[in-house]
Amino acid sequence: MTISNQPSHADNELPFNLALIGWGVAALVLGIIAVTFNTSAMVLGAGFLAKCLAVIVGTVLGWIGAVVGDAIRKFAHPDAVYTSGGLLSLLWIKIFWRIGPQVIGLVGGVMLGCALVLR
Repeated sequence: MTISNQPSHADNELPFNLALIGWGVAALVLGIIAVTFNTSAMVLGAGFLAKCLAVIVGTVLGWIGAVVGDAIRKFAHPDAVYTSGGLLSLLWIKIFWRIGPQVIGLVGGVMLGCALVLR
């Protein structure tokens, strides 16, 4: 039996996924932008605390939407892509399958959360 001072491979792994933190930060930024730069009557007529609550709810729902979008991406991601559009079409498809479903869930969740609070 040998004892080593080197950490095992499992000790080097993080207990959380950095992508989850990234999508949470993106949801927060999008929630702040959605409330700050929106000039609709429901946002302009809301008070400061209502806007803060809208950002919080939008951030949570946006993060959940991004996580659900990531699960859908992992399930539906194609193994092979065939295109006749050339290099730009192939790049667009690769970029979409990298972040597309997460961004759709993120935007939908943030907008739904802000709209539910400020209606």
